[in-house]
Amino acid sequence: MRARTTPRRMVERARIVLASAAGKSGDAICAAIGVSRPTVTLWLDRYDDGGAAALTADRPRSGRPKTITAEREAEIVDQTLHGTPPDGGTHWSTRLMAKQVGLDSTTIGRIWRAHGLKPHLISYFKLSTDPEFVPKLRDVVGLYLDPPKRAVVFSVDEKSQIQALNHTQPGLPLKKGRAGTMTHDYERHGTTTLFAALNVATGEIHHDCFPRHRRREFLQFMTQVEATVEPGLSIHVILDNYGTHTTPEVTQWLRRHPRVHFHFTPTSASWLNLVERFFSELTTRELRRLSVTSVRDLEAAIDAYIARRNTDPTPFKWTASVRSILAKVQKAKETLASVH
Repeated sequence: MRARTTPRRMVERARIVLASAAGKSGDAICAAIGVSRPTVTLWLDRYDDGGAAALTADRPRSGRPKTITAEREAEIVDQTLHGTPPDGGTHWSTRLMAKQVGLDSTTIGRIWRAHGLKPHLISYFKLSTDPEFVPKLRDVVGLYLDPPKRAVVFSVDEKSQIQALNHTQPGLPLKKGRAGTMTHDYERHGTTTLFAALNVATGEIHHDCFPRHRRREFLQFMTQVEATVEPGLSIHVILDNYGTHTTPEVTQWLRRHPRVHFHFTPTSASWLNLVERFFSELTTRELRRLSVTSVRDLEAAIDAYIARRNTDPTPFKWTASVRSILAKVQKAKETLASVH
């Protein structure tokens, strides 16, 4: 009973036997352990019949015996991974596979769940072809895991073309057995671009909304961000290779603000920019179900959400090392090469 590796159900059975041996009544055992009287009777009877060994083995349960062999299950898994659906589609469904192998679709679903197969889902990715991928990766990850002393690190990006959408009818609220609803059609009332700077250490968001996202708006926003940092601290900014971040005007601005240093992520590696996590959160928590009639209302909703978040900000914690990232990239390249 005291062993840390003993399963909980075995501990419960042992406690029943020990409590009975200590002279406790059936009702007292039920109250002390939190089990029913039939459970107490069951395990005391089994202990009387078979001793301690009877507590560690569950008897066979009634029910339909398993009819699918391990070999048949392996064939279904292999066909799911490598076979082509008979209708010429891109992936299998449970019904298509059931018809193909002569089983029930619920059986196919159970096999897929057991092996972690989800043919209906697809994930998107793109390997960076940036020749400076490794140096940029080390630079950015180094800022996350070992930031410079007396410095503030910001993760900066723009979320462009956020639409002010007004759904044509009110939706129905969430209730038991039914999801909340929204109309599929909507009216467009313009767009805005959100500029956001995530303070990597604190999780606080600095932001502003502009009608466009040119180098003029970018420099205006960076001037605002720079003004929030107390004098004497250097500023390190992680951002992507978008054209407005690398114009001659931006270079001139950096000369006038020598404490600001830009660190660029590799091309096709936006996942390295932590502010993208915030954009995903904003879309899920606020924008996806938002219904507004003007850009002003849209920007007010964004302002209000970020203000609430900044009252108790939580930083996103980067944990992946350069070595682990490079290992995954190499494995992806090898897998692609073997497939194609």
